[in-house]
Amino acid sequence: MDKLVIEGNNRLKGEVVVSGAKNAALPIMAATLLTDQPCVIKGVPSLRDTNTMLKILRSLGKDAEFDKGTVRIARGKDTGSFADYKLVSTMRASFCVLGPLLGKLKKAKVSLPGGCVIGVRPVDLHLKGLKALGAEISIEAGYVNASAPKLKGNSMYLGGVYGSSVLATDNVMMAATLARGKTIIESAACEPEVADLAEFLIKMGAKIKGHGTPTIEIEGVKELHGAEHQIIPDRIESGTWILASLITNGDIRIKNCCLSHLGALVDKLQEAGALLTKTDGTVRARLRTKLKPVNVSTLPYPGFPTDMQAQIMSLMTVTPGISVITEKIYPDRFMHVAELNRMGAHILREGPHAIVEGIKNLSGAPVMASDLRASACLVLAGLAAKGTTAISRIYHLERGYENIEQKMQGLGAKVWREKE
Repeated sequence: MDKLVIEGNNRLKGEVVVSGAKNAALPIMAATLLTDQPCVIKGVPSLRDTNTMLKILRSLGKDAEFDKGTVRIARGKDTGSFADYKLVSTMRASFCVLGPLLGKLKKAKVSLPGGCVIGVRPVDLHLKGLKALGAEISIEAGYVNASAPKLKGNSMYLGGVYGSSVLATDNVMMAATLARGKTIIESAACEPEVADLAEFLIKMGAKIKGHGTPTIEIEGVKELHGAEHQIIPDRIESGTWILASLITNGDIRIKNCCLSHLGALVDKLQEAGALLTKTDGTVRARLRTKLKPVNVSTLPYPGFPTDMQAQIMSLMTVTPGISVITEKIYPDRFMHVAELNRMGAHILREGPHAIVEGIKNLSGAPVMASDLRASACLVLAGLAAKGTTAISRIYHLERGYENIEQKMQGLGAKVWREKE
């Protein structure tokens, strides 16, 4: 097992290219289960998670090839309806094969999902939505068994305790494309990744309106056909590079960055002293003034993304003053706090709140990644810290950031891998 070693306190500068959005690519790859015809998906990042989804699709009977960012998926042998625990348990997003399997084959047996340890993330909204379409569902021995001889469109409310659910919206939307009649999803997730999935489904022949808003309407069709699609840029990777520039007082130009998908983050960073300028599709990130503390509360899109909570906390650890970061999506998503404190940060956890007192410098230290975004948070801290930081369990990082080591080196970071 490898660890990532960073010699910090170096100013990053140069150009970096953002990869396609993992959280758009995974459900779009799953959506190919809705058709027997070939599909081509471009801009897919080479990650542990996308490779896991390829394995799942192959296990379900698809021919799936991946070459230089392009995934080609064809029918292969007869499509199966059983998604095994050994694959699904490693990645929560793999649960989104449930909706398309149910829509196309009218039955599915899918393992309950796994993924990062960031708190309880139930699948009740997924099952609620699919039941509203007429599916009969039971949970036995860790598997969801779903069947529906005829799916029927229906109106439903998919809001949960902490707001809307991206994957539940994805699952229901995919199943509803082949249901009889109209489906209306209220309190649907509005994330750009959901809208990107809807655009792919529309290219396949689905009839969908309102994607990107809290109300999505789907008029079921008899069948879907193959399609070609370009994945949107990864907004979380984009935000991470912006913060890498700010935390090192750097000057990074970020290509393939869509600032319109990062409104809440941009607002907070400008308040903190960032200068973000866009020219010909490239965003330049640097400091306009000395850093100032900001208070952040995570919310469903278009609110501040929970997937950027850990990264902005890294920035606040070296920002003079007091900042308060509140996690309203996953209240237990603070595993990175103890690791940042090992690097000298002053952070006090109070329930869903983290109170951060900024200090002048972090100190390099051995730390351990607990989940995908926490690993990015520790990378940012390591880039800013004086001394050497060694991050263990970087397989988490490889789930969501394509070629991050090489990209950092291209910006002047002193970073390398070592065996544990």
